[in-house]
Amino acid sequence: MSQIDEGFYSRQLYVLGRDAMQLMGTANVLIAGMRGLGVEIAKNVILSGVKSVTVQDEGCTAWIDLSSQFFLKESHLGQNRATCSLQQLSALNPHVHVSAHTGPLDEDLLLQFQVVVLTDSSLDDQKRFGDLCHSHGIKFIVADTRGLCGQLFCDFGDEFKVLDHNGEMPASAMIQSISKDNPGVVVCTDDQKHGFSDGTKVTFSEVRGMTELNSMGPVEITVRSPYSFSIGDTSAFSEYERGGIVTEVKQPRMLNFKPLSKALLDLELLKMNDFGKIVRHKTLHLAFQALHTFVKKAQRLPHIRSQSDADALLAIVRELNTVTQLEQLDEVAVKNLSYTAQGDLAPMNAFIGGLAAQEVIKACSGKFTPLQQWLYFDALECLAQEEIKPAESSFLPKGTRYDGQIAVFGSAFQEKLEKQKYFLVGAGAIGCELLKNFALIGLGAGEEGQITVTDMDFIERSNLNRQFLFRSQDIGKPKSEVAAKAVREMNPQMKIIAHQNRLDPDSEGVYGCDFFTGLDGVAAALDNVEARVYLDGRCVQNKKPMLEGGTLGSKGHTLVVVPHLTESYGPAKSSSSNAIPLCTLKNFPHRIEHTLQWARDQFEGLFKQTPENVNRFLGDAGFVEQTLGHGDAEALEALGGVWDSLVDMKTGGQRPINWKDCVSWARCKWETLYNNEIRQLLHCFPPNEVTSNGLPFWSGSKRCPHPLTFDPNNTTHMEYVVAAANLYGQIYGIKGTRDVASTRQILQEVHVPSFTPNSSVKIHVTDKEMQEDKEKGSDDAEKARLEELKGKLASPVLKSSAMQMYPIDFEKDDDTNFHMDYIVAASNLRAENYDIPAADRLQSKRIAGRIIPAIATTTAAVAGLMCLELYKLVLGHQNISFYRTAYINLAVQYFVLSQPSRPPKFQVAGEKYTLWDDFLVEGRCGDQQEMTLGDLLQMIKKKYNLTISYLFYGTGILYSGQEERLKQSVSDVVRMVTKADIPPHKKMLELIPSFEEDEDCELVPPIRYLLL
Repeated sequence: MSQIDEGFYSRQLYVLGRDAMQLMGTANVLIAGMRGLGVEIAKNVILSGVKSVTVQDEGCTAWIDLSSQFFLKESHLGQNRATCSLQQLSALNPHVHVSAHTGPLDEDLLLQFQVVVLTDSSLDDQKRFGDLCHSHGIKFIVADTRGLCGQLFCDFGDEFKVLDHNGEMPASAMIQSISKDNPGVVVCTDDQKHGFSDGTKVTFSEVRGMTELNSMGPVEITVRSPYSFSIGDTSAFSEYERGGIVTEVKQPRMLNFKPLSKALLDLELLKMNDFGKIVRHKTLHLAFQALHTFVKKAQRLPHIRSQSDADALLAIVRELNTVTQLEQLDEVAVKNLSYTAQGDLAPMNAFIGGLAAQEVIKACSGKFTPLQQWLYFDALECLAQEEIKPAESSFLPKGTRYDGQIAVFGSAFQEKLEKQKYFLVGAGAIGCELLKNFALIGLGAGEEGQITVTDMDFIERSNLNRQFLFRSQDIGKPKSEVAAKAVREMNPQMKIIAHQNRLDPDSEGVYGCDFFTGLDGVAAALDNVEARVYLDGRCVQNKKPMLEGGTLGSKGHTLVVVPHLTESYGPAKSSSSNAIPLCTLKNFPHRIEHTLQWARDQFEGLFKQTPENVNRFLGDAGFVEQTLGHGDAEALEALGGVWDSLVDMKTGGQRPINWKDCVSWARCKWETLYNNEIRQLLHCFPPNEVTSNGLPFWSGSKRCPHPLTFDPNNTTHMEYVVAAANLYGQIYGIKGTRDVASTRQILQEVHVPSFTPNSSVKIHVTDKEMQEDKEKGSDDAEKARLEELKGKLASPVLKSSAMQMYPIDFEKDDDTNFHMDYIVAASNLRAENYDIPAADRLQSKRIAGRIIPAIATTTAAVAGLMCLELYKLVLGHQNISFYRTAYINLAVQYFVLSQPSRPPKFQVAGEKYTLWDDFLVEGRCGDQQEMTLGDLLQMIKKKYNLTISYLFYGTGILYSGQEERLKQSVSDVVRMVTKADIPPHKKMLELIPSFEEDEDCELVPPIRYLLL
């Protein structure tokens, strides 16, 4: 991969980085076996961007393959699996060469590849080819799934260098002090924990005084606290004065692996993923070996649900254990493996396939820590013991596309799956993977079943790298429609309806109570917390289960919400602790994140908010008065911006007439931001300023800035002017240019006003100080300026001669629109002011565009885990121990699968409730009139022995003792309080009571008032 296609790989680049992507672009990979697991691995590896992938399979398509091989169709029955999959695999990524090999595996073939992956293989082949690959330095991976059990093995040779063990950004911290001692102790500023661990190697920069540290190589540290560490002998160094940054230096790690033939005997190489299943993991290591022995002897897999075959398999496991000598065997797991070994489940293949493909990426790139060396995973809790067991005949093949699933769960369960009605919210990366799995398992594919999917977004090029249902010809089309069409082609029986609605209160006319009442469950494939919280609330309100999952690069999580059994996703967690203080943004940045946020704020203020305010002013007679109600400081900024934007430059405003005016404005804005404001700040707080305690003002997280001098030959200076001038022109409808030479000529004629710092200007040092001044109100000068602006803006002539403006919505992915050009230049110039290392365009786009890094492997694994929980929901499990919440990080093989939490209980007047409880009230029975508010209060008193003292609907108070309201119907009181009609689709009102019996209770069950 000589040139990385950033448009295609944009989200993955943030996960892997350029160096890893370049290495992957030189790798040739062989994937043997094109059943469900093999095609899942191939799909993810091809999307990741290796040089070439060869898929090998000698076998022909059978009915059972359709259970999990998403590129095979009924028309492919009897044809070679690799050949039939080739066209679809090739279409996934134009940068990867994909070929098919239909002959057997042999030494000559394997020696052509850097990475070899075996699926659906015998233990003899695994040993033979594993030894061959190990001796020739070829990375070797084995992946297998049998029913509800999966296996993964990696051998990357005697010496494998890991270049970056976790993919995280190197930790850094600002220094508060360094002692002259042995060992010297470094104390970091208390605004952020340093994040280092014992043995971390670090470098120092920008240290004043103890400058010896700046020229030293990486130093190993010993952590003393979250804010301090020691570094060795500093007693002979100069006295520390101030400043300094300490930065982690990531060190390569050398790992060694055993060939599979030797690793089989080493149980220390087992990686645990569910610590409630340690015995089972160890048992499965023997059980998979035993299964190979059984197949070799019987020339077949164990018969479905055969007790005699299960006993035979268990006997082989016990024999193997005479060597291994495990203290305990999970014999039930061995038998369940035997019963279901003929099964082939799409969710299992998605999870193991995601993990295996991530190991291929590690093998090709040296990025992240590989699996060392065995991993076993199971979801046998899906097979909870039924009181009445289905007949064995119900598990036998039926000659349908679901035979691989029927072998595990039986035909009755298959029928139940097909009747399901599910709502999928989001058709992006996880949504595509879920829809693929839904099609393969037959969810909603029966006469009574249905899938409804909604997503308001349209397909972009950057989606193609991980939203695998989309192709380049789909760019610009609605995601939900294209995804629905793609899965109908996978499974023509799918009943799927595609919407383009945003899920929020405005769409409750479509997704109201009737819609939710008709559902069996909901799957959330969303990319923001607010939407998840809203959907979770609707599921709780309507007592519907929800599957939720998300990814962040190599990290992923899943959550299953079961009514009355588990806690819900819950309200949004406050993120205020991560918010950047305003004073830091305005005057004291010390990280590139601060300058990028400042640049984004500049963009929004100059090119979006001000034009929007102008248009509101022109269209709304009450705009000025409304703005004044927001406070004097905010009103002064907003109204001043409106005035400047309406008056042209010749008469004292800023409205441009032509392109030259736009360039002039951009040049003057540059001077204001990067010279004048910095000079004013240094006038208020000179470099040698000390605090009232006698300490340097410019120390710790406060970096002393310096003004910049404009240089037309400086690339970044000109990039700012060109981008700012073009954006300024766009909001006025003036056409600009990218021609730097012509812009430089215009600059020669621009007059830049002189600037003198003002001693009366006050600069806030803390947000608290800023808030206190705001509460004091404006001074006389500000009030006079506001009155002046009100008078000027009241002029009828001004409105009659003014023109609408064109606000700009920030769009990070269009490289021709100047948006990211402006952000990168504006941020890096401010970073230069404060001696903060600049960020390149890719890093700037990720931070300023708030991009979520993403990779296909994690997405596939998360969707697989979600669908395993879906099985349990459809089976109707009511034992919480059968369900799993998952947190995974494929970069470091971190897995935590645990039982979900139960819903917290709270008390009201001595009675216990959970979030799933409510007081359900039918507002009208039959033809009777709707109950009055008084009737409602009496009913709650009679039925629950609770006296309502207050009743709320949203933020409105329906009742707080008003006698006159008691004779009105509940809906009439709601209309009166909200001053709005109740929408016709609204079939239920959620009312929040407060009770006399327990007025201090923070949580109460809502009254769900049905408008029938």
